[in-house]
Amino acid sequence: NEQINALLEDDVFTSILNFVTMSSTIDDKIDRFCTYILPQKHNCIRKLIVDATYMERILLAGDYPNLTYLELFNFKEEIVCHFTDKSPFQHIFQHQITDLILHNNDQNRVGTSLTIYNRNIYAHIIDLFQNLQHLTIITSSSVDEYPPFFLSWLPSTTYFTSTLTTLCINAFSFNDCVSLLDGRLKQLTTFNVQFYAIFPYLLIPTSIGYMHNLKYFSLTSYNIIWDTNDLIVSLLRRMTHLEKLTLYLRIGKSGQFDPNTSPYIDGTYLQNEILVHMSQLHTFNFYISTETCIDYSRSRISSNDIQQTFKNIKYEQTACIIDYVGAVATICHVYSLPFTFTHLEKITTHFPFILFNSVNHLSVYDFIPFEHEFFMQISQAFPLLKCFSIENWGMQYDNYNDYSSYSVIEFTHLILLDLKRAKYNYIEQFLLETKTYLPHLTHLKVNYYDLKTVTINFTRDTMRRNCSKVNQLIVEEPITFSKDVYQYFPSL
Repeated sequence: NEQINALLEDDVFTSILNFVTMSSTIDDKIDRFCTYILPQKHNCIRKLIVDATYMERILLAGDYPNLTYLELFNFKEEIVCHFTDKSPFQHIFQHQITDLILHNNDQNRVGTSLTIYNRNIYAHIIDLFQNLQHLTIITSSSVDEYPPFFLSWLPSTTYFTSTLTTLCINAFSFNDCVSLLDGRLKQLTTFNVQFYAIFPYLLIPTSIGYMHNLKYFSLTSYNIIWDTNDLIVSLLRRMTHLEKLTLYLRIGKSGQFDPNTSPYIDGTYLQNEILVHMSQLHTFNFYISTETCIDYSRSRISSNDIQQTFKNIKYEQTACIIDYVGAVATICHVYSLPFTFTHLEKITTHFPFILFNSVNHLSVYDFIPFEHEFFMQISQAFPLLKCFSIENWGMQYDNYNDYSSYSVIEFTHLILLDLKRAKYNYIEQFLLETKTYLPHLTHLKVNYYDLKTVTINFTRDTMRRNCSKVNQLIVEEPITFSKDVYQYFPSL
């Protein structure tokens, strides 16, 4: 009772109710709040942060006439039953909420119907919350993204409210991003969007004029987009009043190139094509990789050559690395420093091993085999790594040596390991406890028959420790796991 009385006197508590940061938030504590505290203080609550599981119980405890901010963790499609005109909370949602932040726990997996999800989930949210100024939807999972917005699959009568000033979402395609900027959201000042695809037949409509109110724009694509960077440039040139720009792009280029010019996105290209049109820009954070399918080893443009093209860009420090991948491709990475992004794709043995504190998703790729020392450097350079994908068909030379002399590598935070496009010896590299320690590995993607061979029909004891917490074993071939598999992976 003394604790409850103290909470009732706390001015911060009475305006901001955050159940997510409370230790041991359990049913009986929620009941005590709903029974003793909220009936007395519901009229003071302006900001509610809560697991979606408890939203109904908490909102039923009062009228909340001043509630304007709602942040829901563990949002799932079942919750949308409350986002209708028949909901007892309709008035709060429709007229009061100006800030809505959803931590979406639904997963965008094969078999997910984006049409149904957009019509049943996003359409209800957009239609109901008519007073929104800020909408953010972010993923709850470190492994899976949530189903993206696909505007063409929304009902034709569904429109974002014109009061929206901040929008942060995942969209299916760059086309959806363009559609959102067609003039309907004239008050938008902040737009953060991640997209998965770009359709080359897209044209930027002439109806999209200069966006004078847009101050902060972030555009992210973790997938390679081929031969369409001009479309992105065409849109960016309309954002003449930007103050902060963030770009994470993987550009693929095919076809013939002019041998006298650089095929890569470099400082000269960014300055002449984009930045020169943004006189108010003061912050530019970027990671851009350019991947070609032509051997440029004879021209030998160096990393230093690319670095020199950034010397007149006034914003942040930059870094550059060019990888010549055999005789089949080149990859040029350019990025601002300090590196602030969570993903880094297709790095090779040539990549500089500076500290990347923000990166939790990493993929490595090379024709040269990755040895034990390489993975040791990875663990040190990426201390917060959660998802790791390896593409390499080369046989490790270390496998023929006495690896008992090597230090055990520990990936403290790694939860997903993808070895589907790697030689079988990399399974041994990561699952063998004398080489690697993976205390939190829960998702393993691997070729089943390679796994069966390396584990000696799931009997090899020195690999059991790293397999003990795996609860999702993802194999390409449809197969019914035997009893031996379940014994080897007891958490499945």
